[in-house]
Amino acid sequence: MRAFREAVEAWDFDAVEALLAEDVVFTSPVVFKPYPGKAITAAILRGVSRVFEDFRYERELTGADGRDHALVFAARVGDRALTGCDFIHVNDDGLIDELTVMVRPLSGAQALAEAMGAQFERIAKEAEASSDS
Repeated sequence: MRAFREAVEAWDFDAVEALLAEDVVFTSPVVFKPYPGKAITAAILRGVSRVFEDFRYERELTGADGRDHALVFAARVGDRALTGCDFIHVNDDGLIDELTVMVRPLSGAQALAEAMGAQFERIAKEAEASSDS
């Protein structure tokens, strides 16, 4: 999904949010329960942008029907390097209705979980403010 990739690479999270369906479901690499909804998904992605360093997409794969995409990335969280993948599905309107993120290795996932845990109060407030407007 070229538009998502370009928005993330530009750190333009208003543009990222505009690509999300209202009923998007975000599945985290470090939390079992998925997060439903545009407001919380956008807030989580903004939070990730505050903890990832040296983020870059390295590869983009697209399914035959054009609705499934995989964006392979590399980043750091503190002194931990990680590799990951954003798995994206778009709905009939071309908006993202599923976003699943996976990361490796375990030490990178643990660093991400810790860093995002420290962000979560802010993320929850951002999501609440976004859904109120």
